[in-house]
Amino acid sequence: MLKHFQILVIGGGTAGIMVSSMLKRKKSSLNIGLIEPAEKHYYQPAWTLVGANTYNFENTVKPMASVIPKGVEWIKEFADKFEPENNTVITKEGNEFTYDYLVVSPGLKIAPELVEGLQEAMDKGVVCSNYTNPAHTWETLKKFKGGTALFTQPATPIKCGGAPQKIMYLADEHFRKTHLREHTDIVFALPGGSIFGVKVIADTLMDVIGKKDINVRFFHKLVKVDADKKIAWYAIEKDLSSGGCVTLADGDEASLDKDIQYNYKDVKVSIKGDLYGIHFDMMHLAPPQSAPDFIRNSSLASETGWVDVNSKTMQHAKFSNVFSLGDVSNLPTSKTGAAIRKQAPIVVANILKLIKNNILSTKEYTGYTSCPLVTGYGKMVLAEFDYEKVFQPDPKLKQFPLMVGDSSKEHWRLWILKKYLLPYLYWNKMMKGIEV
Repeated sequence: MLKHFQILVIGGGTAGIMVSSMLKRKKSSLNIGLIEPAEKHYYQPAWTLVGANTYNFENTVKPMASVIPKGVEWIKEFADKFEPENNTVITKEGNEFTYDYLVVSPGLKIAPELVEGLQEAMDKGVVCSNYTNPAHTWETLKKFKGGTALFTQPATPIKCGGAPQKIMYLADEHFRKTHLREHTDIVFALPGGSIFGVKVIADTLMDVIGKKDINVRFFHKLVKVDADKKIAWYAIEKDLSSGGCVTLADGDEASLDKDIQYNYKDVKVSIKGDLYGIHFDMMHLAPPQSAPDFIRNSSLASETGWVDVNSKTMQHAKFSNVFSLGDVSNLPTSKTGAAIRKQAPIVVANILKLIKNNILSTKEYTGYTSCPLVTGYGKMVLAEFDYEKVFQPDPKLKQFPLMVGDSSKEHWRLWILKKYLLPYLYWNKMMKGIEV
């Protein structure tokens, strides 16, 4: 099977559907093909709320056929190989598709194999993740009887960098409602040295963490999960004697040569060789994530494995008729649907301008993204920023009457935005190719 398309899109996620819909809306005569094997399309931003029992999972999923725009040919196959020199994509089924322009947006893959023992532990017993099974997260929270509740994130890029801590804040409030909080130690272990990359947001979140009495442990790189013994093992990524890491008592580096156990801030820990283990009674994590194998092994990928594109135009660094956006690109910003909301119009404008005049549009992407940081039931902070990590509220969002003056602070109106308005805009505007 050999078929040619004017524009070929890889991926039926947020980016792929939004670009396809916008292209069709602006020029209905375009011949567009979309390669996507999945039968269902998910609104994943709501999975944090599903994991805290405040949103129905059924409302996060629709048939893929219902979101693919009319007039776009759905190729229900797996993309497997790229031959950009020949403008060709080959599927796992062996079918070849050629194109004038290619949009690469298959999203990323969950890669638990990057952490020893995680594949065996994921979504079983007391180890849960909103990224893979938010229903199991809620079951885990319901069954929790107290002890150490460990929340953690990997050292790899992930979808929505704030998601690993959102569920932690909701869990804290759930434990308080069920009178378990006084019998619970909440620990947040993360690989970096800051709770968030934008200072004004980090300041707000540290205030939240202080009020909630959450034990934060910086510079912890998760390397192994022992589900049977309920221990998460970390490599400490910073010199313990420098004072930057608040984990080992007195920065005792000599103890790393021994296999010992002790309590630190009421939490049982172990040291084995050069690894530091935190014992848990429940664990929520964002699993490691990476570009899909067929992307990493292709000529489209940069050295880091992500699709290599210009940060302002999203045009491929080597192949001028190839564009990429969303989670699979190497754009130096957070991987969120809000980022795609700003990226898609730029990609569409560039492709249409190339078709018409063989030049790029003057529009440029500034790196805008946002992360709705739920800090409790009925409370949220909205982190909006650009490539420079500068807090940059979107003036269009400010037009909504529910929006508050300073979205870097907790407010109930922002919760309304997260739970009700954003899902509505996603299904009824973004998926329809309407700029939001």
